[in-house]
Amino acid sequence: MISHALVLILQQTLIITAFVLGMMMIIEFINVRTRGLWSKKLQASPWIQILVCAIMGVIPGCLGTYTAVSLYVHRVVNFPALIAALIATTGDESFFMFSLFPRKALTITAVLFVISIITGFVMQITMKNKFVGLQKETSFPLHDDEHECGHTHHHIKSNFKNITFVRALLITGCVSIILLIIGGFIDGSHQLSLLMGGQNEETVLESFERQHYSEENTATVIHNDYHYDTHSHQENGETHHHDHGGEADWIRYTLLVMFSIILIIVIVAKEHFLEEHLWEHVIKVHLPKIFLWTFGVIAVLTILNQYINIQEVVSSNTIIVLTIALLAGIIPQSGPHLLFVLLFAQGSIPVSILLANSIVQDGHGALPLLAESRKAFFLSKGVSIIIGAIIGIAGLIFGF
Repeated sequence: MISHALVLILQQTLIITAFVLGMMMIIEFINVRTRGLWSKKLQASPWIQILVCAIMGVIPGCLGTYTAVSLYVHRVVNFPALIAALIATTGDESFFMFSLFPRKALTITAVLFVISIITGFVMQITMKNKFVGLQKETSFPLHDDEHECGHTHHHIKSNFKNITFVRALLITGCVSIILLIIGGFIDGSHQLSLLMGGQNEETVLESFERQHYSEENTATVIHNDYHYDTHSHQENGETHHHDHGGEADWIRYTLLVMFSIILIIVIVAKEHFLEEHLWEHVIKVHLPKIFLWTFGVIAVLTILNQYINIQEVVSSNTIIVLTIALLAGIIPQSGPHLLFVLLFAQGSIPVSILLANSIVQDGHGALPLLAESRKAFFLSKGVSIIIGAIIGIAGLIFGF
């Protein structure tokens, strides 16, 4: 059991770290190749930053949020824009929402998008320090000799003929990650195997659907040596089918494309870019913090989840449920929030409580922020809790 849990924790840590580092590398390459032109334009317009980050937030999954956090860490976007992304996102739960109740999920996403824009604009006007928890040196490093970061095709042969340790290491790393993905060790199954009080997401889905949809048929689909359930349910008189293995495939394909691009970058880029930007800046500065914090947080949450079953804590009192929904949102992990998605799907809680939880929770998206700046992480959660509480209480008062 311990070894199995350790493998799950390591899988989740590798997936999150790979996503974040991959996005940082690609962003770094684009920034250097454009000599910082795109980032300077984005930096010059805080209002556009908020809009762009809100759009990143509503992208299903955590990739958009990882990107927003990376841009914030490099001071390309400010804190109000980051808040917009964190409020707009529903993390990995968005896959389940669009699977269980697609029309309502679209409406909820639109509402979150509007709330994130309004919150970002208000904070842009009222905040003085718009880079909470960051130091000035965290911005993208651009040097006077950035032409040395470019590439020409006739240098590719030279890159391999006179290959350096850094280039060889980066190529080995990219190829290793690609092989791990193809081999199934990194496969996105974290979304279906998070430990929640001794249960995984699939178990939670099954228990809820046995209780509330006992008359419906369940077909078991075997995919890549994992068992995923294809469920049917009714929404507004229509039958919907959803396969919980789809998001795992999405993770795999995204990582494969991302690290194939990075491998090409590593092959064609000049030595200056590899050593000064990817190695010295992205890998040596960010990799240890992101990996260790991600591993540590997931390990602690996994241990706690063996003793705390959030399902048993939820009562019929809506105020208590709202409070739990807000507090659960602090957890920087996908999984616990699925409970509120399922409670809403079977009509046990109003949409205002699901909205409140969605506003506060960021899935795994905020984990890199916790690694880079604890102050920014907790302030973002504080702001989200306030907004979530306002929406939740207003919903209970006005009956939505």
